[in-house]
Amino acid sequence: MARSRIFASPALVGFEAIERMLEDLENISSDGYPPYNIERLSETEFSIALAVAGFARNDLDVRVEGHRLVVSGDIQDDQQVERVFLHQGIAGRRFMRSFLLAAGFEVVRAWLTKGILHIAVACPVPDTKPRKIDIEIDG
Repeated sequence: MARSRIFASPALVGFEAIERMLEDLENISSDGYPPYNIERLSETEFSIALAVAGFARNDLDVRVEGHRLVVSGDIQDDQQVERVFLHQGIAGRRFMRSFLLAAGFEVVRAWLTKGILHIAVACPVPDTKPRKIDIEIDG
């Protein structure tokens, strides 16, 4: 079945990237693990916080792939001992969580404190002044 394009109008120039981002959004996992918060700190700064109890710094990976922020975790258990839990409430399972970043957004830094992985994201202030385009004469 052919897929209809959202931005198919010829008057919409350069919206292909937005269309690709919307398609990527459909492919992002939403299993709820690990839980996370996204907080607006200012007009240009955001903080993403993921609850990663039991994960060490070396168990976590934060990377940007195009406009996608990918956070993954896999606990590297050095002890190959079989563990028997009477109750297991801390998941500690492998995960991959993706966030789509709008154009211009960049990850500033990431840090781990008290079982929470914090990721600072910022975007530049857009220049909203009108800009005059000169018309050149060819020939």
